[in-house]
Amino acid sequence: MTRWLLVVGGLYVLLLVYATWYARRTTRSADDYMLAGSNLGGIVGALTISATQFSTFTLMGMPDFFRTHGVGAWIFLGVADAAMAFVILWYGYHLRRKATRLGFKGVAGLLCDSYGSRWAGYLYFAGVFLFLTPYVSIQIRGIGIFLNAAYPDTLPIWGWALSIVLTLLVYSELGGLKAIIFSDALQGIVMLVATWLIASGCVAYFGSIPELFARVAETKPALLSTPGPHGLFSFQFLLASFIGLMLMPITQPQLAMRMVIMKDFDASRRMAVGFGIFSMLVILPAIATGLYGAMVYPDASTPQFLARVLLVEQTPIVAATVAVGLIAAAMSTADSQLFALGAELRSLLRGEERRVMLYTRSAIGLFAFAAFMLAIVSSDQLVLVARVSFIGTAILGPLVLSGVFTERPNTAVILPITTVALVLFLLSLGGVVPSEIGILRFDLALLGVLAVATVLAAILPSRPTLR
Repeated sequence: MTRWLLVVGGLYVLLLVYATWYARRTTRSADDYMLAGSNLGGIVGALTISATQFSTFTLMGMPDFFRTHGVGAWIFLGVADAAMAFVILWYGYHLRRKATRLGFKGVAGLLCDSYGSRWAGYLYFAGVFLFLTPYVSIQIRGIGIFLNAAYPDTLPIWGWALSIVLTLLVYSELGGLKAIIFSDALQGIVMLVATWLIASGCVAYFGSIPELFARVAETKPALLSTPGPHGLFSFQFLLASFIGLMLMPITQPQLAMRMVIMKDFDASRRMAVGFGIFSMLVILPAIATGLYGAMVYPDASTPQFLARVLLVEQTPIVAATVAVGLIAAAMSTADSQLFALGAELRSLLRGEERRVMLYTRSAIGLFAFAAFMLAIVSSDQLVLVARVSFIGTAILGPLVLSGVFTERPNTAVILPITTVALVLFLLSLGGVVPSEIGILRFDLALLGVLAVATVLAAILPSRPTLR
């Protein structure tokens, strides 16, 4: 595999270098650097938003999730991601209208202008930093686990993770958002090919898809129903997860940024449809790979299962393509989210543009270091860590929705209740607050209270803002 890895990896690096060079050569201003010229077409838009959404856990986390918990994960992942296509189209239209009227450097800055209060922007930035940093860390850790399993005598997990962080910092700092978007488009294609190559081999092992499911039904029927063999997929878990995923385009800045920089509504529509198609094409094969793992490697650890199914069982060229796809997937999501955090900070800063950009680019490096440190100690359960990120950012939903859809958002209601909700959710993760309230999961109850608060804030008269 090493020879093919050098060939495929070398080709990927050359394309990445060219994308960085081209992006740097065509960048004329700070807005060009941060917003890629705000002229994104539908096809590239679909690839970049899909690649940003589907990352390391697509090739690693999702198959292991299906292997462990069964096809109920389809409701958690497939149904919700398909519904996200509608949210991207609907919310993107309204966000673009608001951004056109108020100007756009980031969601945090937009909220400051909409609420007439800088506290709204600060609160949003604090929330996305708290919950996107762990999400970035699992991309870094995921590829570190994979490469350590593939080449155990080369580098430890932290060494591979550090290499990935340094690489993505180089091209994102040099080329800005344009380089990241080109990287996303390339990564999305490679990941899609790799996912289907692996799944095809897994299905071929059993002869056909019906025979694969018949074998699972015979030996482990709990994998084919909810709540699954470990009881994870309760109705409340699935509902809370669905809401969290549906709110991602609204609350997560790397997705919002891509919706704003589309060149027109037609491009936005094509991007949303393309995202929905990409979601189906990338999640469906994960079911086959996961069920194959449940039959062939039921007792293997996560690293052992992934190393076997992604590398050892594959032909050298397929294994090399998968390896490059995984590395690209990790970098694509991590760089997008780190860059988005930098953009959000920039939207809150005031002063001379050169100094603001210096602070912004320095902050991206600090965010990357924080994600790297967290990657060293984070869990191997990539999808469950990702879910915490989804729910955490979903708590920001009332804050963002009120800012985008309301002319005079009710600061006295939204800001306090969002702050309290963030604190309570963090306490629940630490076990200080119970995970259930009566018969309700705490995260679902929290989302319900926030939904009611959003409605009340829209009805009650606005009060003077806090500055």
